[in-house]
Parts: sequence; structure tokens; C-alpha cells
Amino acid sequence: MPTSDTEGKDWSLDHYRRHQPDTVTDIGPGEGTYARLFRPEHEGVWWTGIEIHKPYVRKYGLKTTKTRRRYDELHVLDAREAPDHLYHRDLVICGDVLEHMPREDAVALLRRIEQAGAWHILVSVPIVESEQGPVDGNPHEAHVHQWDPDDMDDILAGLGGRTESMRGGTLGVWWWSRRG
Repeated sequence: MPTSDTEGKDWSLDHYRRHQPDTVTDIGPGEGTYARLFRPEHEGVWWTGIEIHKPYVRKYGLKTTKTRRRYDELHVLDAREAPDHLYHRDLVICGDVLEHMPREDAVALLRRIEQAGAWHILVSVPIVESEQGPVDGNPHEAHVHQWDPDDMDDILAGLGGRTESMRGGTLGVWWWSRRG
């Protein structure tokens, strides 16, 4: 769904505050949960959104307007096909998006994000059985892979760097950081 469970958001916000990124790419923002939560924390952060489902842009007001600035730039495309420069950011958010693609595509995307130069990656995925089909005519909302938290631990460990995680009752949340 274009919304996100509240579980892990306080934990994520704490990490965001601690690292204070200047540039953020939010993959699959849906209704803009992370921008709405994180953006007020400090001024001057450049926010990029990558949204696959064009109707969400208007429905959730993702484009920048004179009175509201949710994303400074917004790209309507599949994150797996996005140019690498969109991942050369201080923080790349994969918030409740990796379950919507095959595991091998999600792993390849995480590797691309790291190789493109991201300093931090925030990942949030359901860690309980979470079947879901298309929602509101959006076929990209279907859950394609059920994540095991130990598997995500291994994948992020394979990127090198340092990883912290929080396992809730519904969601697992990971904050990966490049070693500097």
C-alpha cells in the first residue's frame, strides 16, 4: 500500500537525526511518509523521490509546489531502471518497497545503491507473512517476496559497512552505513 506501518519510524527518525544527511533519495515514496516525517528535522536537505506509479504523484501531492515542498525532484520510473547518480546520496530510503520486487532484483538494487556511492541506506520491510495483491489499480503494490530478517542481515552485511537493525512485530528496519 502507499502507506506505511508506524512501527520503526521513531527508530528511523532517531538515525536520521543522528546522521543529518544533506541529500536523500526516497524510493517508492507512496504518500510521502518518510519525507513528511524526516523533512522538518533540518533545513536545506535535497529530497529526490523515485515513484513507479504515476497516479500517486497527483493523489499524494508528491511534486513540489510553491506552498509545499515534499520532494525537490521527482522521477516517475522503476527504481531498478533509475540512473546511478540518483543513488549517489547521503541517504537512500527503501521504505516498504523491496517486498514489491523479486528477491534477486531487490538484492541487485541494494548493491547498485551501495556501488553508486550512498553513504547510508534505510531499509524497511515486513518480516511477517504479508500477502498483498494490487491496490487501487496499482500492480506494483503486490508483494512479490516475503523477507526473512536474517536474510536481510546477510545481504546488508555483504555490502560491507556497518548495519544496525530493529525487528518489530510486523516490520524489520535496517540502517546501513558506509565505512568512511
